Amino acid sequence: MTVDLKEKPPLGRVIVITSGKGGVGKTTSSAAISAGLAKQGHKTVVIDFDVGLRNLDMTMGCERRVVFDFINVIQGDARLKQALIRDKRLENLSILPTSQTRDKNALTKEGVEKVLDELKQEFDYIICDSPAGIEHGAQMAMYFADEAVVVTNPEVSSVRDSDRVLGLLNSQTRRAETANAEPVKAQVLLTRHDPARVQSGEMMTVDDVLEILAVPLLGVIPESPAILRASNTGTPVVLDQPSIAGRAYEDAVRRLTGTEVEMRIEGERRPRLFQRLFGRAS
Repeated sequence: MTVDLKEKPPLGRVIVITSGKGGVGKTTSSAAISAGLAKQGHKTVVIDFDVGLRNLDMTMGCERRVVFDFINVIQGDARLKQALIRDKRLENLSILPTSQTRDKNALTKEGVEKVLDELKQEFDYIICDSPAGIEHGAQMAMYFADEAVVVTNPEVSSVRDSDRVLGLLNSQTRRAETANAEPVKAQVLLTRHDPARVQSGEMMTVDDVLEILAVPLLGVIPESPAILRASNTGTPVVLDQPSIAGRAYEDAVRRLTGTEVEMRIEGERRPRLFQRLFGRAS
């Protein structure tokens, strides 16, 4: 009798893209990060957890190709392979859309786990595009995560809400509930960064944000018309014509996969907003 001593291939990594506040660019970031990973040659799938709204398929430019969705798979109305949409631009990228007509309670822990376990057998990265906030859909998106990218704008309300999300990642995920498990690896992605507004004191500096959230910085995405253009055309910004936003997302993706990339941040010369608000010296 022979014993196969070959190691099993590593399972795919589940990464939730989340935020405490809506409108910070979370779905844009999910599209850009998943496309960036696929560009690098990683087999990647991005899942829409925002049941009832379903914006990811529009951002990815595949809304007319949706036949079955995430909820159909969870409820046994379709097989996973029937619901997955293969991106026409990147052979390594697939999209799992969600339902516009169902309630978020259709996301069950058992159903989500079953789908993710199947995806982990085939894909290197499973990107979960979470709804904003801390309600049921967001909790389902983060519960099984290995890593988290917390998307925030450099504004006090957005950062405060992101801090709440980090608390949930540390307390209400499977890793948090499992003895001796590594915690969810969380990083912050700062979007809509505007050097001019930082200089004028209208926006928090990167250091302000990191001091409050106390997690590593994955990247800084500058305010750019390329993001709106990409969203309107259903093209992830990393696949759009070259732009500073696209390059910033590509750098963030490289950091996500473990490559050391210099962090380029402009407009950080004024005293930090956090310091001025609380009267601390520079």
